[in-house]
Amino acid sequence: MNRIATTMISAGFETACCQVYSISRRNAFYEQMKMLEFEKINVDDVQKMSWDSLEGEITRWINVARNCSNTLFLAERRLGESVFSASPMISQSLFNNLARSIVIQILDFAEAVSWTKRSAEKLFKYLDIYDTIRDLIHAISESLSINDCEHELKSEILATRDRFGDAAINIFNDLEISIKNDAARTPVPGGAVHPLTRYVMNYLKYACEYKDALEHIFKEHAATSPSKLKSSVDEAESESPHENVVAETTPLTVQLMTIMELLDANLEAKSNLYRDTSLRDIFLMNNGRYILQKAKGSTEVRQVMGDTWCRRRSTTVRQYHKNYQRETWGKLLQILNHDGMQVNGKVTKPIVKERFKNFSTMLDEIHRTQSTWVVSDEQLRSELRVSISAVLIPAYRSFCGRFRQYLDNTKHADKYIKYQPEDIETLVEGLFDGNPTSMARRKT
Repeated sequence: MNRIATTMISAGFETACCQVYSISRRNAFYEQMKMLEFEKINVDDVQKMSWDSLEGEITRWINVARNCSNTLFLAERRLGESVFSASPMISQSLFNNLARSIVIQILDFAEAVSWTKRSAEKLFKYLDIYDTIRDLIHAISESLSINDCEHELKSEILATRDRFGDAAINIFNDLEISIKNDAARTPVPGGAVHPLTRYVMNYLKYACEYKDALEHIFKEHAATSPSKLKSSVDEAESESPHENVVAETTPLTVQLMTIMELLDANLEAKSNLYRDTSLRDIFLMNNGRYILQKAKGSTEVRQVMGDTWCRRRSTTVRQYHKNYQRETWGKLLQILNHDGMQVNGKVTKPIVKERFKNFSTMLDEIHRTQSTWVVSDEQLRSELRVSISAVLIPAYRSFCGRFRQYLDNTKHADKYIKYQPEDIETLVEGLFDGNPTSMARRKT
């Protein structure tokens, strides 16, 4: 082929030689694309496809585009350089023309996809396309000679890529709006993790698997609208003035922090649906713990949010825990206070009876109510039970040791002293398991 091309060009048949070579290579290239199960689809067909069908086409498109970027373009350029070794300018021109026609066909499909109606479920495929186009830009920049036509082609590729970047930005904006507008009139049974919390955190977990692409997208977006980034950085700095927050804050971090703040505000509003203050704290604790565990369980999310955010979140969850313990068990512990047990310097049976009876009544009510509450995180459930037992059992044992003797010779003493200290732990272990209805609704 090299000898034929050299002979034809030297004999004045350069145009004919180039035409035959171009047609031959274009046909061969298209055959390669067909072998990868990719065929040209017009815009109308793309618009009419269901998302499930379009996902399959996008997967095939990505396979073709990446093969072009990683293998086919490089092989084609080397073939041209070998065939037209004596005429490098002809070789480059032929490759440029072929690559341009292939890239335009690839872009046509991507552009058609970019015009479909956006939705949250499409984000991840959009980001796959975004990454693929970035690879294509790199391949084109390395392979094509620099002239006005190639600059124009690169601009077209960048414009298509940016459409998917804008779509990703808008999807995150839509997510913010949906969180703000997610109102509820009925609380989640048992104070369990709210479906909105599960959805948002799982969505962000998968989104952060595309951390590099999203960082690039939001960085470019922040360059055109830096005010949002600056205000969020200032807020982060004011919350933790002694920690290196600003140096670690990126536009993607700002976006995720914004979503987390909106989710927190939404959950705070939803917590007010509970009449029981303790159940409100359990609800906020459950959701706060779920958010924290999801963030810690994803390397990508933790990298984006940073250890400072995780520590603050952990502190918030502990505060909910303290609020709950004070609200529920503080009142019960007041009954076990030794103050007020004496009249004229002597302990009286009526007061002892009343205290034991009030303790048993309140404990029964707490157990009846809170055994239906839900704490699905095993570690959190264990921590709650341990912390309750740690304050309640010693206090009750001390109270029994000090005042039980005054009822030893009383008829029906067990009517007042319903529980032994060792019974308390059994009761505490029955808390937060949820009733059958709650359990059926729980998700892992």
